[in-house]
Amino acid sequence: MDLSGTWRAIAADDQLRRIAIGMDYDDAAWTPIEVPGHWRSTAEFAESDGPLLFRTHFAFDTPPAGQRSWIIMNGLFYQADVWLDGAYLGDPEGYFFPHSFDVSSLLRIGDEHVLAVEVACAPHKSHRGRRNITGVMQQWDAADPNWNPGGLWRSVQVETTGPVRLDKLRVLCRDVNESRAHLRLHGRLDSDESRTVKIRTLVDGVVAAEVEQPLARGTNAVDWNFDVDNPRLWWPYSLGGQELSDVHVEVVVDGVVSHSRTVRTGMREVAMQDWVWSINGERIYLKGANLAPTQLNLAATEPSAFRRDIELARDAGLDLLRVHGHIAPPALYEAADELGMLLWQDFPLQWSYARDVRRRAVSQAQEAVFELGHHPSIITWCAHNEPAATNIDLRDNQPRWKNAARYLVGQQVPSWNKNILDRWVKRAFERDDDTRPTIAHSGVMPHLPEINGSDSHLYFGWYHGDEHEFPAFAAAFPRMVRFVSEFGAQAVPPHHEFIDTNTWPNLDWDALESTYGLQRTMMERYVRAVDYATFEEWSEATQRYQATLLRYHIETMRRLKYRPNGGFCLFMLNDSSPMISWSILDHTRAPKLAFQVVVDACRPVIIVADRLPATVAPGDSIALDVHVVNDLRQPLVDAVLHAHLQWPNGEHKWTFVGTSEADDCTRIATLQFVVPDTAGQLVLDLTLDAGSIAAATNRDETLIA
Repeated sequence: MDLSGTWRAIAADDQLRRIAIGMDYDDAAWTPIEVPGHWRSTAEFAESDGPLLFRTHFAFDTPPAGQRSWIIMNGLFYQADVWLDGAYLGDPEGYFFPHSFDVSSLLRIGDEHVLAVEVACAPHKSHRGRRNITGVMQQWDAADPNWNPGGLWRSVQVETTGPVRLDKLRVLCRDVNESRAHLRLHGRLDSDESRTVKIRTLVDGVVAAEVEQPLARGTNAVDWNFDVDNPRLWWPYSLGGQELSDVHVEVVVDGVVSHSRTVRTGMREVAMQDWVWSINGERIYLKGANLAPTQLNLAATEPSAFRRDIELARDAGLDLLRVHGHIAPPALYEAADELGMLLWQDFPLQWSYARDVRRRAVSQAQEAVFELGHHPSIITWCAHNEPAATNIDLRDNQPRWKNAARYLVGQQVPSWNKNILDRWVKRAFERDDDTRPTIAHSGVMPHLPEINGSDSHLYFGWYHGDEHEFPAFAAAFPRMVRFVSEFGAQAVPPHHEFIDTNTWPNLDWDALESTYGLQRTMMERYVRAVDYATFEEWSEATQRYQATLLRYHIETMRRLKYRPNGGFCLFMLNDSSPMISWSILDHTRAPKLAFQVVVDACRPVIIVADRLPATVAPGDSIALDVHVVNDLRQPLVDAVLHAHLQWPNGEHKWTFVGTSEADDCTRIATLQFVVPDTAGQLVLDLTLDAGSIAAATNRDETLIA
C-alpha cells in the first residue's frame, strides 16, 4: 500500500511532539504537502530549515494471522522520529536507503490509522564540523548554497509479508570468466520466531541455489554463494555489450513464499592496480567527469533525466562518471548498467566532519553496499571527498602563496577526518564488498604514513596558477597525475536568466558570488570583466578559457596513458541548479563551448603535438613531439601523419608513416623547425589517416611576436 499523496505538515515544536502524534489530534489547519517531496517545494516552507512534523491518515485491513506488516520509508532527508497511532516506532537516519518498522501488532488494533513523522535536516553552515551525511546535497560551492533537501523525498509504504521478511539483500559478483561467474549473496532476514526456512535463488528464472537455513527470532545475517556457468558478461560500452541478469531470492516457510526480492546485476570482474582499472581482465583508460546531482530537487526528478545525463556523458566520449559527493536515486544506476557507463561512487562525506559521525558513517557505508553493490557499473567506492580541504581565501588582497601554504599544511598535518574517519569507512566498505576497490579519500596528497596519497585534484589555471604549467608539473611529479579526479575552470552558462545583464559591467557581483557560485577573484585573474565591452563578450570569453584549459589538460593526460596516468575525471559534467560553475552542461543541459572540446579530446583516437608556446620569436628553434593516442583494441598499422605549418606568406609540410599500438600512446614523429622572420599567426594542423579504422585531426596556434 502506497501512502504517497497529500499529507499535512507544520513546523515542529515540543508541544506538538507531545499532542499531535496520535489519532485524535485535528490537523485540518496544517499545510497540505506532497509526499514524496522536499518541504521547500511547498510555498509555506520555501525558506524553512525545519524540523517539520508530517501526518497522514490511512485505512488498512487487519492483517490475517501468520502475516506481518511493515512501514517502509524509502527515503528521508535526513533524520526522523516516527509514530503510528501515537506509538513510537524509531528514529531513522540516512537519506539514500529505506527504513522499515514492524507494525503488525499496531495494525491489528483497528482499521483507521495515523502515521506521524518529524523530519529534521539541520543546515550546514561551514566546510567544517558537518554532521549530516548528505555530501554535496547541502552547502556545496557548485550548487545553490541556500537549498535544504529536508523532507520525505521518496515513497512511504505499508508492506505485508509472511512470518519472515528479507529485509536486505546484497548481491556481489567476482571471479568471472567466460566459463564461470561466482556470486556472493548476503541477506538480512527478520523472523517472528525461531524456525528453519528454505532460501531459493533464481537467476533469470532458473533455480541456481537452494539452502536450508535455521533462523532465530529477530534479525538474522545469512551468507550463501554459488556459481553461474557460461555467464553472459557485462562490459562498459566501449568494450562490449551490457548483458544483465535478474537475481530473485525467495524465503520459503512451510512450502509458502514468505517474502522475496529481485535485483538486476551483471557478471563482471573489476580490478585496479596503480590507478589503472581493468574490467574482466581487459585494461581500460578511464575518461570521465564528475557528476553533480541531476537536480537538487531529487524527489521531482524524472527517471528519464538521470538517463539523459548518462547519454550526454556517452555523447562526450566518456567512459566514467564520478557520482560526486552523493548517492543518487536508483534510476541513475539502472541507466548506467543498461548503457555501459562506469561509475566511481562517492560516499556522501564532503569536507570536514565532527567526531560523532564515525559510527553512523560506518553503518551507512554498509547500507550503501546493500543498496548499490549489485550494480555492475560501479567499479569503485570512495569513502570521503577532500577530508583535508582548507578553505581558500578568495579575497583580492590575499597573496597566492598564503593559500598554497595553507593548503599544503592542511594536506600534510594529521587530522581526525583523514587519518581516522576515512580509514573506518574504507574498512567498512572492504568488509562488506571485496569485489571492487575502495579509496579512503579523494584529493589527498602523499603524506605520512600514506606516502602514495590518493587521486589528485589539480586546478592549474584556477586555484593553482597558470594552466600552461600543468605539463611541467606532470613531468616533475608523476605520482600526482596517476589519476586526476578533479580539474577545470568556471564559465558563465548559456542560460543565465538569473543575471541582470543590463547593468553591465556593474552586475550584482555579491549575489553572483553568494548565491550562484561565482568565484570572482579567480575569474578576474584569468578573464577580467573590464577587458570586455559587453556581457556577452565576457561570457563567451569565460567559456573559451574553460574550453582551452580542459582541452590541454585532457591531451596532456592522454599522452601519459598508463605511464603513469590511468585516467581522469574533469570537474564537472552538469549543474544541479542555475550556477556559474565548472560544468560543461548548464542546469538545462545546454552545452558550454567546452562540451565540444571534450568530445574532440576524448575520441578513441587522437593525434597530439607538444603545445606551442604562448608566443614565439623569429629565429626560435622549436621541436614538437607528436603522439597518437589509441584506445581501440587493434593497432593502427601504417598510419599516415600529415603535419602542415603555416605563417603569413609561408608554409611547411611533413609526412610520416608509422604504427600506433593498440590501447596505447605512441610517439610517431618529431617536428623540428625555426620560427620564420615574420610577424603574425603561426598555425600547426595535424591529420592522421589510418584507413577505415580511424582518422583524427588537431590544430594548435601561437603568435610570432
